[in-house]
Amino acid sequence: MNINQACILEDRGILFIDGTDAKDFLQNIITNDMNKVDENRSCFASLLSPQGKFLFDFIITKHKNGYFIDCEKIQIDELFKQLSLYKLRSDVQILNLSNEFVVVALSYEKFLSMNASRDELGFTLKYEEDSILLDPRNKNLGARLIINLEKLNLSLNKLQLQSVNQEEYYNLSFKLGIVQKNTEKLKNKLFGIECNFEELNGIDFKKGCYVGQENTSRIKLKNKLNKRLLPIKIIEGTIDEGDLIISKDAEIGKILISKKYPFALIKYTSDKFDFNSIFKIKNAKVKIVKPNWILN
Repeated sequence: MNINQACILEDRGILFIDGTDAKDFLQNIITNDMNKVDENRSCFASLLSPQGKFLFDFIITKHKNGYFIDCEKIQIDELFKQLSLYKLRSDVQILNLSNEFVVVALSYEKFLSMNASRDELGFTLKYEEDSILLDPRNKNLGARLIINLEKLNLSLNKLQLQSVNQEEYYNLSFKLGIVQKNTEKLKNKLFGIECNFEELNGIDFKKGCYVGQENTSRIKLKNKLNKRLLPIKIIEGTIDEGDLIISKDAEIGKILISKKYPFALIKYTSDKFDFNSIFKIKNAKVKIVKPNWILN
């Protein structure tokens, strides 16, 4: 995307969480610290299983007296159900507003050109009543506008933005090595920390208890992170979910997402893994890509 382009992310869904207990409710279950979220800051977070396995990831933004949860739309109904299970007697209302609000991706340069913007991950400003935030995971993903559908076209015109195909945004995300499509394929198949959520600012190790915190902290503290979710470049052939990646007759990984933007869970240690190698799969040859924001 260039500075004058925007991608309407039609496959993102929006939940709205409101009520006097909304902040504490989220604080007790998600991986990030809700104290980071206010009118000027948004955060990336996830909801894990009690064993610390991945279930959902999302971006949280303050909206009026509650919070928007920006999640992949294919996961939104299941996320609604999971959050409802944790609600119990809390004064919390959960609404699915996916038919009323839409997420629009803007360029990093466009965000910085706006009045009062800051070059800070998660920094959030108001455009009229709507939030525009610099992506809290990686600034190269640009910014996100969460806006009521009824105002979408008028606001794009005012901002001098032309809508382009959303695949431009997802191609960028894949090149950066950040998974955003088909995340339902990851559920319960890897630990949240193996999804690189620490590097993407999605885990706060100082916040205290949350669902899945015990195993997440154990992996971190004992330096047991020896698998990571990484993008796959297909050299030739075709791949399927569950295909094993082989090196020297040993399994080093497994394909978890095989569609347009493939990802695999890879066993590696930073000082031994050769990212220049071509690896064999049943019907394909692939390369494993290490994003430059993963430092070890």
